[in-house]
Amino acid sequence: MDLGSIFVVGGGTMGRGIAGLCALFGFPTRLYESDPGARDRVRPAVESGWSRSAQKGRLSQQDAREAAGRLEVVETLEIPPECGFVLEAVPEQLDLKQNLFAAIDRVAPAPAILASNTSSLSIAAIARATARPDRVIGIHFFNPVAAMPLVEIVRSPQTSVETDARAATLVAALGKQAVRVRDSPGFATSRLGLALGLEAMRMVEEGVASAADIDRAMELGYGHRMGPLKTSDLVGLDVRLAIAETLARELDPVRFQPPELLKRLVTAGKTGKKSGSGFYRWEGEVATEKPEGAGEEKT
Repeated sequence: MDLGSIFVVGGGTMGRGIAGLCALFGFPTRLYESDPGARDRVRPAVESGWSRSAQKGRLSQQDAREAAGRLEVVETLEIPPECGFVLEAVPEQLDLKQNLFAAIDRVAPAPAILASNTSSLSIAAIARATARPDRVIGIHFFNPVAAMPLVEIVRSPQTSVETDARAATLVAALGKQAVRVRDSPGFATSRLGLALGLEAMRMVEEGVASAADIDRAMELGYGHRMGPLKTSDLVGLDVRLAIAETLARELDPVRFQPPELLKRLVTAGKTGKKSGSGFYRWEGEVATEKPEGAGEEKT
């Protein structure tokens, strides 16, 4: 199956990760970022990730050089005729995504599949902004994109069988394993992961245990590779807050009510790994416990 080239929209953490993965696995890849400052940071960030992988023996220097030749960072939303997939990775705001998909729909070639990396928003609602709802689907990657083996494929009632099959083929071609879920708020992973993460945050608020000890309890007692609070830092506390607000509105205002601690951290700009501070302090890939193990420093 010829999947064509890839066009990624959004140069943040997820967009960079998706574009880097696609280029690494042999796809001609363009990444569009509207903000000039953010655009200038895209290629250095992607190539830095490849360099770290090469230093650890996970990637050859030759593969990194070839991938760099397949990646282009662009400043206009001009999608080439051979494009098979447009992959959107912008913030979790429905109106933003709908406006973007309407714009993409006007310029993307007719056969192209329009995919959202949303972790909680309705694919059907996003698809309504286009004239091709049958070719709109959710392809939800996980952070860090290069390392995480899972991709969630989310099919709305309007998504065609052909679109679903092509999405699954792309996921396999990128070396990932797919799970298929119905278009429901939070899908499978965000809904379950958020429920655990929010309860862990409430436990920190109530002084049940430190953030680090709550995480260790789940890692050592239940075999989780990473505890819910460190995972939340990795996902981004702002992203977790946005998902919680969506699920509180659409599913249950009690179960998914965002804890005040989460709101305070996000308001203070402490959004986790990407800001250097959340429930942990972060220096690159290394997380260290905060004073007294809490999510907020004592004053």
